Amino acid sequence: MRVNSFLPVLLVVGLMASLNCGCRTRNDAAEVQPTMADSIGQALEYQLTNYPTSQYCDVYKNFMQDFFGPGHILADTAAASRYLRSELELDVPFEGPLYEKTGFKGNFYRVNLSAIREGFIPYDVFFNAFVESVQGIEPPASDDWMTTWSAIDSVIVARGHTFPDEEADRERLKAQFEQGNFIAHHSARYNSTVNFHYRIISREKFDSIILPYLSN
Repeated sequence: MRVNSFLPVLLVVGLMASLNCGCRTRNDAAEVQPTMADSIGQALEYQLTNYPTSQYCDVYKNFMQDFFGPGHILADTAAASRYLRSELELDVPFEGPLYEKTGFKGNFYRVNLSAIREGFIPYDVFFNAFVESVQGIEPPASDDWMTTWSAIDSVIVARGHTFPDEEADRERLKAQFEQGNFIAHHSARYNSTVNFHYRIISREKFDSIILPYLSN
């Protein structure tokens, strides 16, 4: 799945307003359904409580993963396997939770690579679940994702959350969106303080394949 191949689209008005010139503009939070706003707010609080060095782009990545999953790094499964094995050989502790939901819908889970390193899950089982997580998964249409992110951003602003280098992150994301690229990477600030090595697994594969190993 190559998300970068999506054709550029016109951004929705609300998102353009919030990202324009890197300025924070409060969207009408009343337009976000209350239950959805609550779920987004809870996901935000989890992110900022557990990863306090998060920047705006790190928050975006969390919600983006909830809808796009791991497809952008699975164009070449052989390369993905080599990279995973090399990551497992790193001489560092794998910190963070054993697993956690992404975003506010929990369509995908981040599963800590310590599950392999500690022998909870065989490598092949883990990697196959990772690969199978993109099979049959359709990423959201560009305009649908822009509408969703606009709603998420309105909650971020309405709750008064601010982030280091936020204007730069907003400008960078705006430029990406205009090119039809919705994939983001963790900030250097986040990577320097968080040692959470994980892969994204779909909720279906997590429940049916991964969780039974972790439960045992």
